[in-house]
Order: sequence, then C-alpha cells, then structure tokens
Amino acid sequence: MAASSSLQGSPSNASRHQFVGAKCSSHSDIFRSVSFSSHLPDFFLKSLENTKPLQTQRISAVVRPVSCYKQMEVDISLSPRVNSVKPSKTIAITDQARALVEAGVPVIGLSVGEPDFDTPAVIAEAGINAIREGYTRYTPNAGTLELRKAICHKLKEENGISYTPDQVLVSNGAKQSVLQAMVAVCSPGDEVIIPAPYYVSYPEIARLADATPVILSTNISENFLLDPELLESKITDKSRVLMLCSPSNPTGSVYPRKLLEKIAQIVARHPQLLVLCDEVYEHIIYAPATHTSFASLPGMWERTLTVNGFSKTFAMTGWRLGYLAAPKHFVSACGKIQSQVTSGASSISQKAGVAALGMGYAGGETVSTMVKAFKERRDYLVESFGELEGVKMSEPQGAFYLFLDFSSYYGVEAEGFGMIKDSESLCRYLLEKAQVALVPGNAFGDDRCVRISYSTSLSTLQAAMDKIKKAVISLRPAVLV
Repeated sequence: MAASSSLQGSPSNASRHQFVGAKCSSHSDIFRSVSFSSHLPDFFLKSLENTKPLQTQRISAVVRPVSCYKQMEVDISLSPRVNSVKPSKTIAITDQARALVEAGVPVIGLSVGEPDFDTPAVIAEAGINAIREGYTRYTPNAGTLELRKAICHKLKEENGISYTPDQVLVSNGAKQSVLQAMVAVCSPGDEVIIPAPYYVSYPEIARLADATPVILSTNISENFLLDPELLESKITDKSRVLMLCSPSNPTGSVYPRKLLEKIAQIVARHPQLLVLCDEVYEHIIYAPATHTSFASLPGMWERTLTVNGFSKTFAMTGWRLGYLAAPKHFVSACGKIQSQVTSGASSISQKAGVAALGMGYAGGETVSTMVKAFKERRDYLVESFGELEGVKMSEPQGAFYLFLDFSSYYGVEAEGFGMIKDSESLCRYLLEKAQVALVPGNAFGDDRCVRISYSTSLSTLQAAMDKIKKAVISLRPAVLV
C-alpha cells in the first residue's frame, strides 16, 4: 500500500514538515530544531479541559547535517490511535502534587490509589532471597509454573473457579492484563460496554484496541451499580466486551451476587459478548459485603476473562505483578501479545507473589489488619462528609475510595478564585484554598463527583478533612438547612 493511503485524519504532506533554516558558520555548527504542541494536562495551574481526545497532530524536526549543504527532514508525528487517547488524570494529578510537595508546598495528596502500608515482610524477604540466590533471569513468558499453580489454587479456594496453569498468564500488573485482553478479543468497530463511573483507563484501553467505548451511566442512589435493564437495551451486534470492576474504583461499590446473576442471564443471550472482570480489590471489602467472581456463575466461565493482581491486597504496587485467568484460547492470544511486548514479569516479583499467596486465605491476618485500618478511615470520612451541607455519597463497601457528589456547589462564586462550575474547578479550588489534591469526577465519567483516596493514614485524613471543611464552608457561609 502506498504511503499516501495513510490513516484517517492524517494531515497532508504540506503540513507534515516544518522547515527551520539557519546559516552554518562551520562544520561544528550542528543543531536540531523541534516544534511541538503539548496536550498534557496542567491541572493545578490552569485546567484539565484540554484532556479531551486529542486531534491528530504532526510534529516535525529538522536536523542540519555537518556538511550544512542539505536539510534532512524527519517526520516525528504520532499515530491517530495514540492521539485519540487521553492522558491519565490521576497520574497527572499525583505527579503534580508530588512536584508541589518537593517545591515546598504542603499539599496533602489524596489522589493516588496506593496502600500506605509496607509490603508484608514475608513477601519482601522472598524478593530479597530471590536476588541473593541469583533468581534474576528471564522466566517463561506466561510466568513461572510455581506461581501459576499457586494462582490456580487461590482461584479455586477463594473464588470457586477452576483453572489449569496454561489458563493463567502472569503480567506486569493488572492494567497490562486488561489491555492485552482487550486487544486480543476486540476488532475495529467492536463496542466495549463500560459502566460509569469507571476506572480512568478502561475507555482509553478500548480505544487502543480499536474498539468504541459505550458508557452506561449509573446513579448514586443505586450505589453506582449497573442497571440490568439499561444494559440489555444497549447491547447490539457490535457489543464484544462488558467491563466490570468489583469492588469498584472509583466508587467502592460491590456487586451483590443476585445482581451479577441478572447480568449473567442477559449476557448469556448474546454469544458474541464476553465479560472482562477486574477483581484487583476483591479482598479490600467491608462486611456484610462479599465478593463474587463473575466466572463462578453458571455458564459464565467460558466467556469470562478474570483479571487480578497483587498491588492492592498485598501493598505491592511497585512490584508490578498481575495476572489473567481465562479459557486457554484467550490466554494464548494474550500470551502472544505479551511475548512481543514485555515478555514475562520480573522473576523477583514472581517469587514474592508466591510468598504472598502462601500467607493464607485472603492474605491471612496481615491483610485483615490492613482492611480494618481502611474501614476505620472510611467510617471517619463518611461521618465527616456527612456533616457538610449538600454533599451526597454512597458508602463504599470495598476498595479505598470515596466518590462524593459535590454538584450542589457548582455555580457558586468563590471569593478570590472565581466560579465553581464543575469537578475540575472544584478540585482546583480545594488545591488552592485547602492544599489538598483530589481527582475530579469527570476523569471517571461522572462530573458531579470527586474521588478521595483513603489509602493513607488516619492522621493525614484528619488534617485534610479540617482543611477541606474550612474551604467548603467558606463557599456557602449561609447555607439553609
């Protein structure tokens, strides 16, 4: 195919290059000139409004060779697929908050979803021993047999689903598993059904897979759970994947078994529809809520791709270890992708993962202690925000996030700041006035809300809450109760 038949949206050749000329006074005068436009969000300083899907742009560089007699044009433009993907707001906000702290600004960051606990000692020791014993070579692409057997045992004992080691693929974190699964099963024009609020990466991963995200809204009055009737009305012959996350990031909602059974009945009527389940928060759950793996429901094993990982339950975010469990046909396809991208996960992390799964059912007492601390923090925040006028909430049943509806404050003029018009401007206001970093709800598909992570100490949350209350009360000094 000729180069002229480029991807849709590509600019003409006339706009592909920019020419930069300069007189060369000697052979040593070598220079490069690069012109570019940045669309990374400047959330804290200006706005995140420019994180809409990016338009295809061309970035050009001109390199003057040593001879100075000829220009060499280099096309360094980006693909339309990449330009259609939004940067992650949670990562951008977290990075900016850290930069402000390093600059001496006392910002309290409640944007990152990362447990503040150290990795349990038994896991850390397993990693250290792996290094000392020279276990630092490549592993099989799918992961070590030792770890995959341990994962199969965990899934059988804790989730009620049976797999063999060749039906498990170990990856560099759960997000990689979601991406590879989506790329493996989606074709151009396919639709991925995603309930909102959603984890920020799901729609973008769908776009990277050349699929179209179809967003289904949920309501805070229904605990942000998907309405089966709405789901059924939106399924078409293009629907390929239903994305589920329970417990949910960002809402903390947990899908009860009866609701999952209703969803399964609908899914069963559509042979082309697969279900991709992100269960990475399964053990961070608060009684009486319980976790149900979708693949354990009658008739759903064959069409469910289950993703899980070690980051949240075992406080192993930096170890980068996750996995996919699914019928062999799908796992093999994902394995092909992984073999050409990253190959196997870290050998050291895999040894640590074996130790983690050996800590007992659901991580044993060590994980139970962490969950108790998360629950204490949740209870504190629920009570504290319940004292603020006009704030709506759904009490989270799992994970470590609170997704709060602050929309009653939209339209308020804040003295010295300006209009609070949406979740982004509210978060900018709270950063400026309270020096607390939160994530705007529009990053998760619901602009009415903001997300607060309580994966930090209770004392930090108390300090942040005092600041937030002062900033919010000043918005409405005469609120009628």
